[in-house]
Amino acid sequence: MAYRAQDSGRATPIIVFVLRDARGGLRFFVDRGWRAVVGAEDVEYLESLLGDFLERAKEQPATLFKQLSSLAVGPLVTQETGELISDQKPSLRG
Repeated sequence: MAYRAQDSGRATPIIVFVLRDARGGLRFFVDRGWRAVVGAEDVEYLESLLGDFLERAKEQPATLFKQLSSLAVGPLVTQETGELISDQKPSLRG
C-alpha cells in the first residue's frame, strides 16, 4: 500500500505490505521510516488506521484483506496486488 498526500492525486512511496498466508492470516510489514514520507497532517490518522488494521485482522482477516486489496480512497491506497509474492514487479520486492 502506498501513501498518497492529500494535495496530490498520485500515490508515492509504498509504506505497507499486507500478506495473506495459506490459513488466511494476515501479516503486515510497515516501513519503519514511514513518518518521514507522510505529511504531518496524516501521521495521526495513519497511526490510528494501522492500529485498526491489526485489530480487524484478528477478527475478520478475509474481509479486511479484500478491502485492503482495492483501497483507492484516502491517504493509504492499494498499489499492487497478486496471488503470490512472485506476482509482484521486481521493483516492489527489493
